[in-house]
Amino acid sequence: MHTSLSRLPPLDPLRGFVAAARHLSFTRAAEELFLTQSAISRQVQALEETLGVALFVRGVRSLALTAEGARLARAAEAWLAEYAALADALRPRGPRPVTVTASIGISALWLVPRLSRFQARHPDIDVRVAASNRMVDLAREDVDLAVRYCADRDAPPGAERLFGESVVPVASPALAARPLDATTLPQTVLLDFDDPRYPWLRWSDWLAAMRLEQLRPRAVLVFNHYDQLIQAAVAGQGIAIGRAQLLGELLTDGRLVRVGSGAREIADRGFWLVRAAGVQRPEVARFADWLREEAAASA
Repeated sequence: MHTSLSRLPPLDPLRGFVAAARHLSFTRAAEELFLTQSAISRQVQALEETLGVALFVRGVRSLALTAEGARLARAAEAWLAEYAALADALRPRGPRPVTVTASIGISALWLVPRLSRFQARHPDIDVRVAASNRMVDLAREDVDLAVRYCADRDAPPGAERLFGESVVPVASPALAARPLDATTLPQTVLLDFDDPRYPWLRWSDWLAAMRLEQLRPRAVLVFNHYDQLIQAAVAGQGIAIGRAQLLGELLTDGRLVRVGSGAREIADRGFWLVRAAGVQRPEVARFADWLREEAAASA
């Protein structure tokens, strides 16, 4: 049964909405799409009027998704990613880039900051980063490599473990001068991750381990995208639970520093390199080798 095309809500505003949901900022969404902030705002408003629901809660200097907005964002990310992959597959083929997929957090915090080193070594190889929080089908979507985070038992056959995970509180240097303890917690803003699948990235677990669960911080800012949480930490907005292996570049250049000396190793979980089935092109093999080198440094 075909869906009536005339009954579909407008599709063009979806790009503006997805960008705004990804960044939780109309300004940054406008920068990504090369539009004005007011154009993004109008697109989102038009979509809200068509659907009859609010997609964002708008604050003075903040933007948060409503439950309906979060649901649409998850689905629309998948739709647009699939459409982009199909469009790419239909285009006439020139030299094929190496296509690597990873979650939005891994891409933003670990992969993209390192790409200049690969480009310097292999200027003749083009790279396409397909960031998505869904599980990409490498064969169906013409993707060469994936960097995935999962429990060791869930790693697909043939995957290579790149490195494990440890977590530690991190903050901008200005906020990290004081330790996090019973005296400082009531004056501290905590940056929390809104995903119950990863309790070790949430402050409730950490504070319980420190026996501080009975105390209230000054405020808590909650994020549903980990890279946005880390951007808030870099901006000095509070203390985050840092995934040490992903934050190596930020810790090395001093934009983030550890708060206290404690770190927690997350057992039986890691980051894995997954290769598409079949014969690997030479440029893909070189990119995979480079990923292994960078992973060794991160570990």
